[in-house]
Amino acid sequence: MNKVSNKLATLMLATVLGATSLPFAAQHASAATAPLSAQEIQQAVNELSQLRIMQGYQDHSMGIHNQITRAELAKMVALTFGLQGKAEKLPSFADVNQNAWYYKYAAELVGQDIMEAPGGNFDPRGTVTDAELVQVVSKALKRDAKSVNYWMERFYSANNNATRGEVAFLLKTAHKAIPSPDAKITSVRALNAITLIVTVDAPLTAENEVFAKAKEDFVFNDGLTLTNLPRLKTGSTNTYIVPTSVQKPGTTYTLTYRGQKAGTFVGNATKLDMTEARQVSYDTFEVESLQENGVVDYGYVISAYSAGRGASAFVLDDNNQADGKTYQIISSGQARQVTITPAGGQPIVAKYVPFTQSTDGKQEPKFRLPEGQVLTPGVTYTVTSDWAAIANSTFVAKEIAPLEITEAEALSETSISVTVSEDPGDELFSGRSVELTSADGQKLLATYKYSSRKGAVGVFDLAQDGKLAEGTTYTVTPVGDWAGKSQAELTVE
Repeated sequence: MNKVSNKLATLMLATVLGATSLPFAAQHASAATAPLSAQEIQQAVNELSQLRIMQGYQDHSMGIHNQITRAELAKMVALTFGLQGKAEKLPSFADVNQNAWYYKYAAELVGQDIMEAPGGNFDPRGTVTDAELVQVVSKALKRDAKSVNYWMERFYSANNNATRGEVAFLLKTAHKAIPSPDAKITSVRALNAITLIVTVDAPLTAENEVFAKAKEDFVFNDGLTLTNLPRLKTGSTNTYIVPTSVQKPGTTYTLTYRGQKAGTFVGNATKLDMTEARQVSYDTFEVESLQENGVVDYGYVISAYSAGRGASAFVLDDNNQADGKTYQIISSGQARQVTITPAGGQPIVAKYVPFTQSTDGKQEPKFRLPEGQVLTPGVTYTVTSDWAAIANSTFVAKEIAPLEITEAEALSETSISVTVSEDPGDELFSGRSVELTSADGQKLLATYKYSSRKGAVGVFDLAQDGKLAEGTTYTVTPVGDWAGKSQAELTVE
């Protein structure tokens, strides 16, 4: 029996028998997707009633089995997320009188682009599909749709109409996901050598998630540091993936958050399981991990990235499980490094190349040798790390000819596009620069704009407030050897 027929059948049964503990679907549903019970819905209704978000009808019933109308949804969403007075301009509607009890709520949500009114018609008595409900709550909370969909998993069916009871259950969960400037950490544990799982009593505000601010707020002892901003897990209301420098196994760490002791944890010795190290350019190599081996890059399981990762994004539960498999999480690669040692030579520290950790659906963070150093063809290299265990850690370097710059074009007075002879992948463009030289010898520096690559074309932004001069022709050359001795001309019109 599918979810739609389950839902309708159980609604009819619950209407006959009254508010009982009967589930809102078949009895044999799995625990992970156990259907809603009337008791759970009633608890949600009671909570929203106490918060004055949900009100009953004149006959004193709450109508939990009734399909919710757009007018009712507008009021409940506006009150749940405190959206009153936030719209810059309130619209008028062809089908809504401004004296109607729901006008101000409908106008606020349409004015904030949370709900729609095509042609000026709000359709206040219209019903709301589950798919529409996802979009409304996602926009109101400013949260990814995948998380909202996960909160609705136990009753969701895209084209089915949502009931008042189901909306109450969703809004009860979503209300807990409203960020707070006064959030306090309730638990912290080390997941692996570079990753913490931190739970708070309410999500952090956008301001408190910014890396510079978070680094001030998250303070550890024994030299441990935050290496990038904390990221909220997809599907969670209040659990964060927090990247740290490499922890010392067995060391007891204290986390102080915003000046207050927030908890202790023991440094984790677990290294991430990586499958292979391999060369990708004359000075860059990558270390691969595989989801099929139970290792996932955090980009696939955090709320901030879920929309961009599309169907590849998924939800890990509180036990970091999905579809019965437990995953280890690779947190941010920012500030990470590994050691690469040539046979018979001295170890070299290679640093992570930003924004190459998980691209094109792959989990292959790139690492680059220090400026001026290259991988010598024919030499065997071994890659080691204090945070990753690499199964196939050696490779023999080969001659990889640099690509060539074939074209450059001005996009604005502060940025240019650079085209190379073939798609280089992120490992070539990331961290690279070009120099622009005018006929009179004036020089400008432009650096690659991370994640801007489209095939063989990448965007480079001028550095140090540089600007292109109108009517000037520049010669564009690579800084370093990443594109050999190639060059291209660019004329600013």
